[in-house]
Amino acid sequence: MTDSTLTTSTTTPDPASGADPARPAARTGSRIRVYARLGKLDVYDYYLGTFIVLSAVLLPAGALTARTAALLGVFLAGQILLLMAMTAFDDVTGYRDGSDITNYGPDHPLRNVQRKPLVAGTLTVPQALRFAWVCAAGAALLFALAAALAPHRPAWTAAGLLVLWVVTLQYSYGAKLSYHGFQEVYLVALGFALVILPYGMITGQATGFLLVQAVLFGFGPLMFGVYSNTNDVEGDRSVGRPTVAALTSERGNALFIGALSLAEFLTIAVACAVGVAPWWFVLLMLPASLLRMRQYLLGFRRGDIMRARRTGFAVHRLGVVLMVAGNLLAAAAG
Repeated sequence: MTDSTLTTSTTTPDPASGADPARPAARTGSRIRVYARLGKLDVYDYYLGTFIVLSAVLLPAGALTARTAALLGVFLAGQILLLMAMTAFDDVTGYRDGSDITNYGPDHPLRNVQRKPLVAGTLTVPQALRFAWVCAAGAALLFALAAALAPHRPAWTAAGLLVLWVVTLQYSYGAKLSYHGFQEVYLVALGFALVILPYGMITGQATGFLLVQAVLFGFGPLMFGVYSNTNDVEGDRSVGRPTVAALTSERGNALFIGALSLAEFLTIAVACAVGVAPWWFVLLMLPASLLRMRQYLLGFRRGDIMRARRTGFAVHRLGVVLMVAGNLLAAAAG
């Protein structure tokens, strides 16, 4: 996506006051493009869990009905709206406390300020909040429709949908969970929920193999999130946002991310060893595991955190492709 030239304003923002500067929003490209940036629609990695669920219910032939296909489509649309609301609220909070201005300012030329419409001046805070609440309301309606379409309705899926909606909106707004030390846990839990909830509504259960895949899917956002936190440590510390990177030394943060990388691999290996996943699953996932190692070396041996962050997206996308293949192979073999 090509960004046009930033239009500056003669009014100086005062995000620390919590008030939006009294100025009209600058226009960069179409308004739809600006709102897409606010909702981070280009970061589609959270939505790839739909393919994992689809592959898990695709075989045997006929298992995927028109009703379950509609459920998956409605749930996907709902999660897109919910995460757009989350990122819009996150931008509002980051703009008001000044962390986004620090992290996307002139001292960080590798970060594209156009991805933060409030910092760039292309939207105002009231506009961003209206967008966030409209998306949140739309997500609630779509989740209710998904539940109505569900051929199976175990209580844990209904509770999970409600918790997913409420907690996601509290990530950095309202209760501001990510400002109280829950950011890393939340990222894994979010990815987990986006896989296991639609699967539960379709099948009425949660198999061990799908639980493992849901955890691995949650590791994806976590493992590009922690590299973002490493890059954003200055801004996060300035506003008291307690990410691990902000709370520890550089060495401590490197050890933490190394431990997470190892934990991801051990999740696969142990699941195979105890029979929760097929024995060959660890071999199938090996390309993603090796790429994860490369990500760590890029970030903490070569010191290229932003390149390591980009590699994290590649690991996540490759992992999804391999898990889809694993589901199809397991169904064919069974």
